[in-house]
Amino acid sequence: MRISFVKMHGLGNDFVVLDGRAAALPALEPVMVRRLADRREGIGCDQLIALEPAREAGTDFRMRIFNADGGEVEACGNASRAVALLAGRPVLVETDGGAIALSPHEGGASVDMGAPRFEWDAIPLAYAMDTLAMPVGWDELSTPTAVNMGNPHAVFFVEDCDAVSLDRLGPAIEADPLFPARVNVNVATIESRSRIRLRVWERGAGLTRACGTGACATAVAAMRRGLTERRVTVALPGGELSIEWGDSGRVIMAGPAAESFRGEFEWSDYA
Repeated sequence: MRISFVKMHGLGNDFVVLDGRAAALPALEPVMVRRLADRREGIGCDQLIALEPAREAGTDFRMRIFNADGGEVEACGNASRAVALLAGRPVLVETDGGAIALSPHEGGASVDMGAPRFEWDAIPLAYAMDTLAMPVGWDELSTPTAVNMGNPHAVFFVEDCDAVSLDRLGPAIEADPLFPARVNVNVATIESRSRIRLRVWERGAGLTRACGTGACATAVAAMRRGLTERRVTVALPGGELSIEWGDSGRVIMAGPAAESFRGEFEWSDYA
C-alpha cells in the first residue's frame, strides 16, 4: 500500500503528517512510528501526526500525535500550527488533550491551546504537592513549576538556560517516578518582562529546537510567578513564539510553520 505524507516543521520541530480523513490508515503501531521517524533509514521526524475523521461533535477532524519513540501523546503546539496550514481555514480539532482552535495566517498560525491546569493530579504527579514551586530538585535544577497544557510540563527558571546540561538531566527528570506519565522538561531564563529564553527536553523525543506546549507552559509559569506580563515572546533555539494568557483563561500561541516537501512510501517497508 502506497501512503502519501507531508513533511512539515514549526521552528525546526519537524513532523511527518499522514492524512487519513478520507481513507483510513492502517493501524499505527509503535514500531512503525519509530521506523518512519528514524533519520537515517526512515523519513525522519520529531513527531508523526495522523489526521482522522472527527469523533467529537462540533470538531472538524481528529489529530493524533506520536513521538519519535513510538509513544502516543496528547498535544503538540508546533504540529498544531503545521496542521492549521494544511487545513487552510479556521478549524476546531479534536486531540487527546482536548479540542483546540486553529487559525492559519501568512507563514504560520495561531492556536487556542485551551486553559492550563495546575492541580497535582492533573499534571499528573505521583502525590500531592504545591505545583507553583515544587519542593523537589535534580542537581542544579530545583523548585520547578508544573503545568499541564494538554500534556505535562515541569518548568525550571535559571540564570542561563544554555548552561544547563539538559541532555543529561532531561532524561532523568522525564522518567522520574514523581511523573507517572513522564514529563516535558523546560529550562527558562527571564530576559525581560516580555521575553523568555527557553530550551526543552521533550518527552519521548529528547532535545528539540522548539516545543509549542513547552513555550505555553513556561510562559504561564512565569506569569503565575509574577515574572512577566501576560503576553510574552518565547525564544527557542529554532525561533520565536508569541504567547498570551488573557482574561479568558485560555492560552493563545502564534508563530510560524512551513511545509518542507511531500512524498510517498510503501507501508510494508516500515511495518
